[in-house]
Amino acid sequence: MKSIYLIGSLRNPVVPEVGRRLREAGYDAFDDWYAAGPTADDCWQAYEDERGHTYDEALDGYAAQHVVAFDRHHLDRCDYGVLIMPAGKSGHIELGYMTGQGKPTFVLFDKTPERYDVMYALTWGICFSVDALINRLARL
Repeated sequence: MKSIYLIGSLRNPVVPEVGRRLREAGYDAFDDWYAAGPTADDCWQAYEDERGHTYDEALDGYAAQHVVAFDRHHLDRCDYGVLIMPAGKSGHIELGYMTGQGKPTFVLFDKTPERYDVMYALTWGICFSVDALINRLARL
């Protein structure tokens, strides 16, 4: 069974639904990172601020390094990556990480973007529905 790392925002409520649909289609869709909740990054930042840490120091801390190791483990073990839009900087870094490893990556848009970005051409494709994504994955 091929595994898919679902990349996205902790604030994007469709991530679990996309994961469910992909699992129903027979894929091992990894979205466990979503369990941290929509304010995880905000809480981490507030905690590090209270400790008087700079951003650099916070990134070097045990909490951040634990999260990075968890995510990297799953980014490395998964066969495919799907960035679920809208997503932010972290999601795009994860997409680039997987793309740079030569893994098939896709971007699942919620709508046609107002402003096109040519760099999505580095992925294996863009889709505008979960059904279209499943069809693309089935052809791999």
